[in-house]
Amino acid sequence: MSLFLEAIAWILDPTHWSGPNGIAIRLLQHLAVTVLVVVVAALPAIPLGVLIGHTGRGRGAVVALVGAVRAIPTLGLLTLLALMLGIGLLAPVLALVALALPSILAGAYAGIESADPSAVDAARAMGMSELQIVRQVELPLGAGVLVGGVRAATIQVVATATLAAYTADTGLGRYLFAGLKSRDYPQMLAGALLVAALALLLDRLLAVAQDRATRLAHRTHDVALDA
Repeated sequence: MSLFLEAIAWILDPTHWSGPNGIAIRLLQHLAVTVLVVVVAALPAIPLGVLIGHTGRGRGAVVALVGAVRAIPTLGLLTLLALMLGIGLLAPVLALVALALPSILAGAYAGIESADPSAVDAARAMGMSELQIVRQVELPLGAGVLVGGVRAATIQVVATATLAAYTADTGLGRYLFAGLKSRDYPQMLAGALLVAALALLLDRLLAVAQDRATRLAHRTHDVALDA
């Protein structure tokens, strides 16, 4: 209990919030890395997932690939990339993108597949093209599941982004590595608590987004069936 109180006191110490190594800067760095990784992972994963969900082709291969990628230990991949690319932010970003891809990809194709077939059939009967069906029916209907995939990936990344400090002087992970090196355990615990707080905040924000996307799906479903 005393270690926990010491960690809280470390966080509340105003001197730990200022300067280039202060908590405020480290929080922004950690958030920036997380957002960058999720965006980079989403750029290929969402279109590919939508294509697979709409056509039903390649699902088995993607499921196998997702399983294989998830089996790769992130720290091991980061170490390998760091040896190849050297010290810096590129290696952890690539390792974290590999971590985020499976959840976003799975959420994208599962969201499209979850669209009510009767609503899709109604859209086809109205003469909509396949692209219009994807954009106006399947994407809105599957938005909640898709956002859920992004949400899962974000929480995984924000928790694992502490490893970015393994090869780069960035993010909240520096407190863990610096505390371990100097045996400053309150600093280590403080870093872990800050990561947990950031993860909870992002999860709450994305939960709200997912709830709104799910409501949009219900409205779209009703409109599609009434048309």
